[in-house]
Amino acid sequence: MVTDQTKALITMGGQAQVVTLALDWLLAHQGPIHQVIVLHPDPANPRVQRALSQLIAEFAGGLYRQSVPISFHHLTLEAHGQPLEAVTSEDEAEAMWQLASDLLRELKQEQQRLHLCIAGGPRLVALMLTSAALLHCDHRDRLWHLYTPPEFLAQAREGAILHAPPEVDVRLIPVPIVPWGTYFPQLRQLAQPPTPTSSAPEVVDTATQRNCAAVWQSLSDREREVLRLLARGATPQEVASTLSITLKTVDTYKTKILSQCRLIWELSEDEHLTYHFLHDTFGPWLKRMG
Repeated sequence: MVTDQTKALITMGGQAQVVTLALDWLLAHQGPIHQVIVLHPDPANPRVQRALSQLIAEFAGGLYRQSVPISFHHLTLEAHGQPLEAVTSEDEAEAMWQLASDLLRELKQEQQRLHLCIAGGPRLVALMLTSAALLHCDHRDRLWHLYTPPEFLAQAREGAILHAPPEVDVRLIPVPIVPWGTYFPQLRQLAQPPTPTSSAPEVVDTATQRNCAAVWQSLSDREREVLRLLARGATPQEVASTLSITLKTVDTYKTKILSQCRLIWELSEDEHLTYHFLHDTFGPWLKRMG
């Protein structure tokens, strides 16, 4: 990924207009947005399916509304690998917080400026995202709540209207946060999940072994060094320091590796991949390979 970009992270339930109305306001009042990442419940839900279809059409060809170059990704809310329709237990809430924390941590490690819009989707997800923002965000980032006039809200419901006319007072309201992690970086370390201590070997299925081997064979020696470090749990910044290269160079290698993974695993361009995928997938495989 390219560093020093501005990204919008938007929570959504089954209402596509939550994303487009927020993005329209950001583009008009906050300057360019390079990427939109939408957090949403289980895509098996018909309302979520419809909303995602509307959004994919809005970003067709990498152009928002056929004119503004913005990449679009969507990420399913999951707990222990299972998509969630709603957060209904303490265990699922903890999983939501960890997902939000991991995502924000990665984006900030890549020097991204963030706009977090928390109007859509389950309320508990918005709370978890706000909590994680206190740790990982800095003074460049913004947390927003979407205000839509009641009359227009009723008209636009279920994605019936995706873009507000100029006379309608749709706007984002800033939510003040204190970025405690910026003042006390050690808090971020305390929030890391505990490292597993079990020595039991991890199982790698045959298809994953085959895919990992195919990706590995397609990489250069330097790309393999980067992949090996990411698979061991290093962050992109730690990889840059270890190999004495820039973070931008690490991002270039990581993008190539993830592109090969997307090709080999036959994943769609809309499916958001991070370096955590490399850790979770190649970590056990490389241990097995010795």
